[in-house]
Amino acid sequence: MTKLDRQSPAAIAAAVNGGKTSALAVAQETLARLDAYDAVQPQIWISRAASDDMLVAARAVDGRIAAGEKLPLAGVPFAVKDNIDVAGFATTAGCPAYAYSPAASATVAAKLLEAGAICVGKTNLDQFATGLVGTRSPYGIPRNAYNLAYVSGGSSSGSAVAVAAGLVAFALGTDTAGSGRVPAAFNHLVGLKPTKGRWSTKGLVPACRTIDCITVFTDNLSDARLVDDVLAGFDAEDPYSKPLVDCTMQPRRIGVPRRDQRVWFGDSQSEYLYDQAIARLGSDAEIVELDISPLNEAASLLYNGPWVAERTAAMHDLLASNPDAIHQTVRQITEAGLSKNAVDVFKGIYRLAELKRQADGLWNEVDMLAFPTTGTTYRVAELLVAPIALNSNLGAYTNFVNLLDMAAVAVPAGTRPNGTGFGITLIGPADSDHALLDAAETYFAAADFPAPPALDLEGKMESVKLAVVGAHLKDMPLHWQLTSRDAAFVGAFETAPTYRLYAIADSVPPKPALVHSEDGAAIKVEVYELDVAAFGSFVAEVPAPLAIGTVTLADGSSVKGFVAESRATTGAQDVTEFGGWRAFIAAK
Repeated sequence: MTKLDRQSPAAIAAAVNGGKTSALAVAQETLARLDAYDAVQPQIWISRAASDDMLVAARAVDGRIAAGEKLPLAGVPFAVKDNIDVAGFATTAGCPAYAYSPAASATVAAKLLEAGAICVGKTNLDQFATGLVGTRSPYGIPRNAYNLAYVSGGSSSGSAVAVAAGLVAFALGTDTAGSGRVPAAFNHLVGLKPTKGRWSTKGLVPACRTIDCITVFTDNLSDARLVDDVLAGFDAEDPYSKPLVDCTMQPRRIGVPRRDQRVWFGDSQSEYLYDQAIARLGSDAEIVELDISPLNEAASLLYNGPWVAERTAAMHDLLASNPDAIHQTVRQITEAGLSKNAVDVFKGIYRLAELKRQADGLWNEVDMLAFPTTGTTYRVAELLVAPIALNSNLGAYTNFVNLLDMAAVAVPAGTRPNGTGFGITLIGPADSDHALLDAAETYFAAADFPAPPALDLEGKMESVKLAVVGAHLKDMPLHWQLTSRDAAFVGAFETAPTYRLYAIADSVPPKPALVHSEDGAAIKVEVYELDVAAFGSFVAEVPAPLAIGTVTLADGSSVKGFVAESRATTGAQDVTEFGGWRAFIAAK
């Protein structure tokens, strides 16, 4: 099972409106997909529509079509992040103690249902939309659809995975600090974060109410545009809604961070993919390196400044009455807001106004920004060990956008070797939403991206290739240490001609030392492949003076392999002339 093929929302709606299929048939197929994927990641859902209810909703859409209505989203299945109200579903915000049954759907959900879309269910999230990782939920951890060892991104974790896995045609998320963009990048999706106030937030559980946005995850830009066509518009019942405006913009000059201000957290693959993306963008536009210090300072205000108190305000009653009901990491973050006072808030507002004036000045230099969506990604295990520090790393390029009232669309920009996605985000001034979608289409026209890899349905792990040179060779005394870890034989190779081989003195069982030397020779080795966990346990058992380092093979490629400290050669016999350990043992 790879990513499930499906038509786009526009194609589904056209087929249902034109009588080529029915909303009922689409719903039945969707239910089958949901059942199949439940074996992989049931935790992407907090609640799901009952099968009978979905079929009833589908028949109602078919009835409207039969009565002559033309519905822009007829029969299209979609999912909703569980901090957005949908009538008939509890809203939990990822916290069972907070759950309530809304009397009405949020404005955005009501518009989608009126347009003929069918709600499949409510998706998992970082609790109270506090996080960019997807690991902060009592309902389980939604994992990256393409490598289950890695985070899905958050806080809109379940929504992104539901689309990436082909379960729904689109899904609503939210975005305060990057939650509608980071999961899109990691899961090879488009994430549209509209201008603040473009889509109503009535019926949204707030994270930071003054800067929250509802967002959408889709497979492509046309789908995102279709959803925006349905949802954009003024809502008099939302005090933060504003009249709809679409500004024109021709991105002739595109701003990127100065090279010395780009942060990759040791991830050279992300750096490479970003450089490739800039090259594509520069095919018909001028790339301008900018000093992004004002943006970085604005970003720091979100969690290190008084805006953290706005998150505290959103859950203040629960924090006071039942703090143990709140996820430990979320509680640690929001409790920090209790120490903020009104003076801090006003100072923050003043400083943000100054930074916004500087940021607005960037639009005199460039038409659009093109930033990495994130500088790296992480395994779930890594996030659980360092949940706040690594989460902060993922927000390096996203946290400033809403504070500075910018629009953004996250788009795919490549695949890492581990299968997870890398993305860039096109950023423009408020009300540039349509112009950003146009610019993204131009970007895709200049690119030649391969299709995303197959879904990870069994929990594949990254693997490591390991060269062994002596006692771990096949039929040698320590080979069992590889077979017991299910190591797969890759092949027999030779090293580059830059190594010498020594028989270590008094070693039991006999072991060699492989030492790099410019006057060396090619040494025969065997290469095996182990998953990351098995490799780690193997390395932990390697005794001194041996060690695991990097070995260069004859073709110039590098693998991990046995090397030795200099003391290993004390009293050792140089056996390089045999060309390998097996030949030396046979000659004894």
